[in-house]
Amino acid sequence: MKISSLLPPAAAFALLTSAVLAMTPIAQAPQAAPAQQPQPGGPPPLPPRTYPAPTNLKVLPKNLTGQQVRDIMEQWEGYLGVHCSTCHTPDPTRKGPNGRPQLNFADDSKEEKRTARIMYTMTEDINVNYVSKVPSSDEPVTCGTCHRGHLGPEPFEIPKEDHDRPRQPDGQPPAGAKPPQ
Repeated sequence: MKISSLLPPAAAFALLTSAVLAMTPIAQAPQAAPAQQPQPGGPPPLPPRTYPAPTNLKVLPKNLTGQQVRDIMEQWEGYLGVHCSTCHTPDPTRKGPNGRPQLNFADDSKEEKRTARIMYTMTEDINVNYVSKVPSSDEPVTCGTCHRGHLGPEPFEIPKEDHDRPRQPDGQPPAGAKPPQ
């Protein structure tokens, strides 16, 4: 077989391979999600949610926007494992789109709201007057530091094996003692 007879198929193979390789990055490029278009006959897209200016702020800075207060409240919900209605009362005179009463965020009648204000003041005091003075501290105290997703924080108990280990007079474990698991 002559080499000249192999050139056309080899050239075609090389051309096909380069075309496939050139198209591979295009096929693998992430595709942007199509913009949300209203479906004909379907509901129109919802406008971005806005939050009214807060009222009755007693411990949070008074210059916060409604969105900023909402963001803080969402963090607190996560830290405590609760919902807005834990601290805020329903307002039977204002119904939401779902027919249920909306919450009256300015109402101070719930004990949980008063407790939240005390706890927020406490964490701010700890962060400003104590944590900030520790040279290597870079994490502030938050509700989640103690609560860890529970309304009532779990009590800390020293692990039994750690508590019962013999110690030297300086408080250090004896040489060769195994560290706690």
